[in-house]
Amino acid sequence: MRPGNSYKTMRGLGKFHVLGEYFFSQIMGKPLYDSEGRRLGQLRDLAILWEGEIPKVTGIKYVKGVQAHISISHIDAIKRDRIILKVKFADCALIPLQPHEIYMGKWLLDKQIIDLKGSKVVRVNDIKLIWIEAAGKNLLVPAAVDIGVRGLARRLGVEFLFKRRENHLVWWQFIQPLEEKTASLKLTGERSQLDRLHPADLADLIEDLDYKTRAEFIEDLDVETAAEAFAEMELDTQVEILEQLDSRQASNILEEMPPDEAADLLGELSEERSDELLNLMEPEEAQEVRELMDYEEGTAGALMTTEYIALSPDLTVNEAISQLRQLAAEAETIYYLYILDENRRLSGVVSLRELLMATPVTKLQDLMSTRLIMVRPHDDVEEVADLLNKYAILAIPVVRDKDQKMLGIITVDDVLEILIPDRSSFETFSNFFVSKRAVQ
Repeated sequence: MRPGNSYKTMRGLGKFHVLGEYFFSQIMGKPLYDSEGRRLGQLRDLAILWEGEIPKVTGIKYVKGVQAHISISHIDAIKRDRIILKVKFADCALIPLQPHEIYMGKWLLDKQIIDLKGSKVVRVNDIKLIWIEAAGKNLLVPAAVDIGVRGLARRLGVEFLFKRRENHLVWWQFIQPLEEKTASLKLTGERSQLDRLHPADLADLIEDLDYKTRAEFIEDLDVETAAEAFAEMELDTQVEILEQLDSRQASNILEEMPPDEAADLLGELSEERSDELLNLMEPEEAQEVRELMDYEEGTAGALMTTEYIALSPDLTVNEAISQLRQLAAEAETIYYLYILDENRRLSGVVSLRELLMATPVTKLQDLMSTRLIMVRPHDDVEEVADLLNKYAILAIPVVRDKDQKMLGIITVDDVLEILIPDRSSFETFSNFFVSKRAVQ
């Protein structure tokens, strides 16, 4: 929008005529003169009232350290080198900042905002303002926030170095009103777009947020989406967020997580906080997590998950496939189906490939392999890794010493995460390892 004689429209403003346009950084610090040419001070901030879609500037703060300003209605002109009032200094009464007003520079500059196109968190580096005439009144209104490098350079006084870069603006009609002063800015339609992001991208966004706003952001997501993103975060970030979340919300997320991951996370919290969250979880799920937390770190028991596919040996292949469709969503892996007797003792294992290639009426007891590779809960993690590598398998069952009762499984990625703690190296090696064995 450029100054001119034509009228324009914007949602929330209606029809208006543009008298001038500025960036906040360009008018910040400009000297303020009254109608008699007396210098009053300099522009230190702008008071705004954000009650509708578009906020409006209500006053100019020019006195340092005072939460008060003069009315924007006194402004006659905003020139290149000064701001001029249409009244004398004696008529410039200071107006206290009202409860619903905020100062633009103090509360909007440097606010975090999510750039959904780039799946990243950015900051408000500058604010574009327009001086307009609408319905017979002159108004100064924010038109857009600048989240680009050029906006930051302009604010630092070195915009000339970035003249070839375009301004990266987010127009104000796409920004939701602030719920409170300290909240991050949110875009309209953000919730539905966030739900479509991959959990890993969503996790990256959350990790980039200021630690004070992470919990608030998580609370706005549905539990399932929040848990999926949570699982992709670094452990220290998970702990930090869990400490800040409302206890009920935190327990709901833990219930959605795989039991082994929930156990690892709770093990990093204080005993008091851990017990509080476990007591809020469903009793059966909480019990699974408590049992996993009892195993010593670095053992098979501490690594295993209780989410695996268990089937009866009396099922036919056709019946097994039907059950698999129902159980697959809750399992850590579906590459292997573990065959358990009536006492939940491990009898055999069937690979997904073997199941799909078998005739529909074949019973699992006739298809399963009884040459079992398994570990005990107190076996060392390096022993587990050696077996996974030796037999080229993606998961290994964990059974109880005395009666071979199935306790859980350990997947190869859980072992690699322990042996290769660096995240980027782990992901590269894990993807290669899993892809090699998946085709076998």
